[in-house]
Amino acid sequence: MRNFTTDWSSDELKAYLLLYCTHCHVEETEEDKELIISKVDKDTYKRIHKEVDKDNDFQSLQKIMNTIERLGYTDKDIDVLIADIKELFLDDGEFDTLEQNMLRQLKHLLK
Repeated sequence: MRNFTTDWSSDELKAYLLLYCTHCHVEETEEDKELIISKVDKDTYKRIHKEVDKDNDFQSLQKIMNTIERLGYTDKDIDVLIADIKELFLDDGEFDTLEQNMLRQLKHLLK
């Protein structure tokens, strides 16, 4: 069995989570990229992008949940991440059913 622990910082977790959420769309838009880079630096974005691209959903969720636990995130910290995800989803002016469902599931899993 694979170990899903990471040594990510909070910014790396944020980058990974936001990039993971862009998979809800057919493709990552330039607006998605710009918004994520506004929240983390460009080098972190590039490095984490390679990792999220190679992981499947199960691996991604395990890494996210384990890192949140390792970093000792509180409900308030998770609320900040959820707000960042919602901002990403609303960036194009729409909040479609897939995005709504993903946000709801992430809230459930992370809290």
